[in-house]
Amino acid sequence: MEIAVFLYERFTALDAVGPYEVLSRLPGATVRFVAVEPGPKRTETESLVMVAEHSLDEVARPEVVMVPGGFGTRALLTDETVLGWLRRAHESSEWTTSVCTGSLLLGAAGILDGLEATTHWLELETLRHFGARPTSRRVVEQGKVITAAGVSSGIDMGLRLAAHIAGDDVAKGIQLGIEYDPEPPFDVGSPAKAPAELVDAVRAMARARPVR
Repeated sequence: MEIAVFLYERFTALDAVGPYEVLSRLPGATVRFVAVEPGPKRTETESLVMVAEHSLDEVARPEVVMVPGGFGTRALLTDETVLGWLRRAHESSEWTTSVCTGSLLLGAAGILDGLEATTHWLELETLRHFGARPTSRRVVEQGKVITAAGVSSGIDMGLRLAAHIAGDDVAKGIQLGIEYDPEPPFDVGSPAKAPAELVDAVRAMARARPVR
């Protein structure tokens, strides 16, 4: 099974690496990191680089499409090279997936029209502009399209997808193997749980962060 993870400048590292750690453990899976132009792609913090070894044309018909989010998605929302590849790949894919604001690219490609979808809580309403029906659920399945909420939810999405592809027992084995048993030190992992002043502070930090 060929799994394509799309990389671009200023993606969020865990959005890509979380699902990769799960999906790369599927029996018979080959994960390929792809980009418009192969080469190093810097994460949004600019302190980590990952390498996309394949162009989009080299991986034209993957069984699984995975689009991570990050501040760099904003520059790609009208990029027909990217959006065209997503549309074509989606036509033949078994699964088309995203994490965080990667769903904005799926939306811009027309893949989410009329579907329920999720993204990072700061961008939920943006999905509506692409014809999607935003929901704050952590992982949302609509046929073969699976969208995950912010950053860490990509691991949950990967495990859900692993269960669909290889069965619950394999997915459970992967979860145990990566020791995914989260015990967060603070119960503030969503805006529904966090105090209003913390939500406002995070929202202000996001607005202040440069998008380029």
